[in-house]
Amino acid sequence: MHIVIMGCGRVGSTLAHILEDSGHSVAIIDRDPQAFRRLRAGFRGRRVTGIGFDRGVLIEAGVESAAAFVAVSSGDNSNIISARVARETFGVDNVVARIYDPRRAEVYQRLGIPTVATVRWTADQILRRILPEGAEPLWRDPTGTVVLAEVTAQPSWIGTRVVDLESRVRTRLAFINRMGEAVTITEDTMVQDGDVLHVIAAENDMDRINKVLAAAPEEDH
Repeated sequence: MHIVIMGCGRVGSTLAHILEDSGHSVAIIDRDPQAFRRLRAGFRGRRVTGIGFDRGVLIEAGVESAAAFVAVSSGDNSNIISARVARETFGVDNVVARIYDPRRAEVYQRLGIPTVATVRWTADQILRRILPEGAEPLWRDPTGTVVLAEVTAQPSWIGTRVVDLESRVRTRLAFINRMGEAVTITEDTMVQDGDVLHVIAAENDMDRINKVLAAAPEEDH
């Protein structure tokens, strides 16, 4: 798929190389043409000089056909504005913005812009959001058979008790990330909008779990 990255700093260039090595097409935007020196000599993606929230610049980068947009420049405001333009003007659903000020992150999460706040750590977090099927799990046991992984639930699961979700999906939730805070599971815990679910499961069962959660929950008979 095609991915547009705004910001050719350490994180942006790291992501560009990882994504290209994974077989994706990449366009990277930066207002400073010298920033592209961070890209390796053999980088095949597009280098676009300009402001990341300028519509003409975004179109040149191929945003109209992009499956994901990532904003990792050095400015919080630029990252959020460009992410919102990509989503609201060009219809890119899968957007992520890097935020340096953690106090702002909750506000932007409520606007529907996933945010992440070390270079490799940030790159890994973004990859989990734009490449959910191919991303590495958060943890794997030494035998390689059990993993802790983020999963995404279809919106119809909102309002479901977690214990009922576990019963229907036949897996265990380790915890929920809710607006940046870890929430432990109790009998009364409900799935809320924006929750990031973390399951502990056999690695060879993850495909089934993702497929079940990607569909609406079946009604009990």
